[in-house]
Amino acid sequence: MSEAETKERPDESASDPILDDVVVAMDVVDALRHDERLVLRELDAKGRRQQLKERLREIYDGQGILVTDAMLDAGVQALEEDRFSYVPPKPSWAVSLAKLYVTRWGWGRYVAGALIAIAALWTANWLFVERPRERAAEALQVELADTIPAAVSRAASAVQEEARDPAVKAQAAQLATTARNAAEAGDAEAARAARQALEDTLAKVRAAYTVRIVSRPGALSGLWRIPDANPDTYNFYLVVEAIDSAGNVLPQPVTSEETGARKIVETWAVRVPREVLVRVQEDKSDDGIIQDRQVATKVRGELEPNWSIPTPTGAITDW
Repeated sequence: MSEAETKERPDESASDPILDDVVVAMDVVDALRHDERLVLRELDAKGRRQQLKERLREIYDGQGILVTDAMLDAGVQALEEDRFSYVPPKPSWAVSLAKLYVTRWGWGRYVAGALIAIAALWTANWLFVERPRERAAEALQVELADTIPAAVSRAASAVQEEARDPAVKAQAAQLATTARNAAEAGDAEAARAARQALEDTLAKVRAAYTVRIVSRPGALSGLWRIPDANPDTYNFYLVVEAIDSAGNVLPQPVTSEETGARKIVETWAVRVPREVLVRVQEDKSDDGIIQDRQVATKVRGELEPNWSIPTPTGAITDW
């Protein structure tokens, strides 16, 4: 019996390792595939299968692995049948999901980066756009529901207590109603405007001062203008200021009849008849001093000053 035949069935009690037939067959196929030139040369010639098996046996003997002829035959047969070749699966959702899972470390970092960027943008939008907008809406709701109604009630009550003229009281009541209705309707602009008008009314009712003609070096005491709307007409003005009991100038809200703009000013010019301006000019021309400077008195409880000259029909704030 030849040495090859004696190794076909090795002693199962020997100490050398014995491999499972299928595992060995797969390993044989792998060995053949790694030496493609050997496969082509040996398998293309009939009758050389035994020689191929012997050469393979030498390879495994060199590694201390015992294999049988059946194992070698199974390996060669499997190679010929392409039994252990990898056949890609047909495209399907399951295959696509499996590929995504296997390659997750490749595309995952880009997805993670995109998600982080989206989260950062969402956070920034919430912090700098949405949250301030929510706070502004909340503040507006508090203003319309609480702040404006409370302020309007206080101002309206004060006007009713302090005003002497029934017409002023009626005007204040109407402003209060307008402000409350606008607040209930959510019209913040109208509610604020009515509240401001009511508070301005209260401030005017409480104010006490005298109106005097300006008379100091370098300052005009009177002037005349030609209105743009009627170039054939002259408008005459006295420059005045409001002085409180302590001698301080009280800035006043004045609407210009030329521009329609309302300003808070320390001095303004009231329109008077020509003869009033002439009389003041004559008073000032003799010694540079206006003897009779006081032209109106405003007492607490009244809305407007009481003028000692013909009632002004308009005013300007710039000249």
